[in-house]
Amino acid sequence: MTASNSLVGFFNFLTFLASVPVLGAGIWLSSRANTADCLKFLEWPFIAIGVSIMVVSLAGFAGACYRNTYLLRFYLVAMFFIIVALIGFVIFAYGVTSRGSGRLVLGRVYRDYYLTDYSGWLEERVADEKYWADISSCVRESRVCARIRRELGGVPEPAELFYIRPLTPVESGCCKPPTECNFIYVNETMWNPGVVPPGGSTDCARWSNDQAALCYACDSCKAGVLGSLKDTWRKAALINIIAIIVLVILYGLSYAAYRNSRKNDTNEAYGAARMTKSHPAVIRI
Repeated sequence: MTASNSLVGFFNFLTFLASVPVLGAGIWLSSRANTADCLKFLEWPFIAIGVSIMVVSLAGFAGACYRNTYLLRFYLVAMFFIIVALIGFVIFAYGVTSRGSGRLVLGRVYRDYYLTDYSGWLEERVADEKYWADISSCVRESRVCARIRRELGGVPEPAELFYIRPLTPVESGCCKPPTECNFIYVNETMWNPGVVPPGGSTDCARWSNDQAALCYACDSCKAGVLGSLKDTWRKAALINIIAIIVLVILYGLSYAAYRNSRKNDTNEAYGAARMTKSHPAVIRI
């Protein structure tokens, strides 16, 4: 192997390592989709891209080791499109989560979530009754609301302690009624009706102390899922932004080393025409 080919092989090995966080982000999203976020979509593109980077980088590594020009060219072309696809999905993840966040509530550490604060493709997908039936069932089966209950000395924690807990978006949106309903706290998932202000949230009427219902039919629960998706997708996108920067640098270095390797193989500038003799030598006897 020439020095240039060795560099190409080394850069491909680093590219293989750079695929690990991309694949890891996809696997993390998949685990979140089954336990907290309950919406499967972005994890499979990231997993597919991570696996593709691994396969293509191994092809490039083999091409560098065996000086196989076709494998090296395949690596350069395929990796270009993979990086473009990864950039596209990162832009998509930021684009569909650009709007909406929890509202601060006076005297509370947790935030309240309102569906009207969100818009766009992701909001329409979550709010769609066809999708929400599966999402709400997933949230219910995850027992996220059952896990927020705490007891002190065999009795539920007092309201003063509950109000200063940093609830997740799903816990806040699905496991309790909106604060504006003025319901009276009994425990984390039991609230007695209060005086609902005129023009109050329609979720006040949807709340139920039935532990199988709670606020799973509320718009606040949908907003909580959207808030959780926003946090999760943006964390995954940030990991992939770092991976993109590393991949672009390694791709540029690999391409430069490949060009230099071609120069060494031909002993001339890349792309230059080779000199040929226009007339064969005449053998005189």
